[in-house]
Amino acid sequence: MPAPVPRPFTSDEIPALARAVIARAKFPQLATLDGDQPRVRPVSPVRVDHDFTIYVANLRSYGKTREIAANPKVELNYLDDTHDQVRITGVAEVLTDAALLCEIWESNPLLRRYLGTPENPELIIYRIRPSRVRFMREWALEYRDVPLDVEA
Repeated sequence: MPAPVPRPFTSDEIPALARAVIARAKFPQLATLDGDQPRVRPVSPVRVDHDFTIYVANLRSYGKTREIAANPKVELNYLDDTHDQVRITGVAEVLTDAALLCEIWESNPLLRRYLGTPENPELIIYRIRPSRVRFMREWALEYRDVPLDVEA
């Protein structure tokens, strides 16, 4: 059986291809460290910026809260239905910008339904600023770096 051949693309297409994977793969896997043990779980981002900054809602009581506080280095992995992937390596920080928190809150009915108020002490929004973004087309078997300074 011949090896599968990935659909070709140019370097200029990589940012748009990566954004399309993120749009299709709504629930990325978030990797954190629990001491020396990696932990991976699906998360539901509440916002994605054009520069690949990802915002993830979390509850203070969740294990990843403690893990991120101890080591804020994280990685998100998006895998779409065609098996294209985007990996975002970055640092998670607790979002404190009141205007941005309000904007995220107002745009997300699930947050409002389950948490009641943006002042709910259980709510944490993490902003994950990318230090590296990589794209891989199914069967290509190699990641290509996504330029972080390219506008949408």
